[in-house]
Amino acid sequence: MFPGKEGDRVEESARDHIRSFLKEFGVRADEAIVTHLAKNEDIQHLYLRIILEDLTPYDEDISISPLSLTVEGEIPRTKTP
Repeated sequence: MFPGKEGDRVEESARDHIRSFLKEFGVRADEAIVTHLAKNEDIQHLYLRIILEDLTPYDEDISISPLSLTVEGEIPRTKTP
């Protein structure tokens, strides 16, 4: 089990899957952002929102709130002369 408050109930293999999933997202997002900036040289700042949406088909008779996370941020571009 992984140490930490709520993490005590999460197996290490589950944490490995989470890390792998997030790493894939990070690599793909980086490529998409870099490509977008390269194609659009006039963009000085990107304002982005990343939304994690839980698509798990929970049983209706079980009271579980789906996972939800939103992160917003800005990516400035420093133009070279």
